[in-house]
Amino acid sequence: METKHTNKSLLVEGLKTMGLTLALLILGPIVIHLAFSNQEKPLYIPILILGILICALAIYFGFKGINIIMDSIFKNETDK
Repeated sequence: METKHTNKSLLVEGLKTMGLTLALLILGPIVIHLAFSNQEKPLYIPILILGILICALAIYFGFKGINIIMDSIFKNETDK
């Protein structure tokens, strides 16, 4: 019977991805708030689009990071 071990390098990669997610989760709403605070400025629409893209990237990297962490814990080396 084979014992399962956590793939530590994959776990570190997942945690780095989750760190990026945390940064994007903070930055996205700040950029959107700045856009809504300056609706009379000409760069209102591009800044709003940038904020929405940052929020979408936060969601993407969140799922990707969780997937990497789950793979590091549960995936066998022979399952590749």
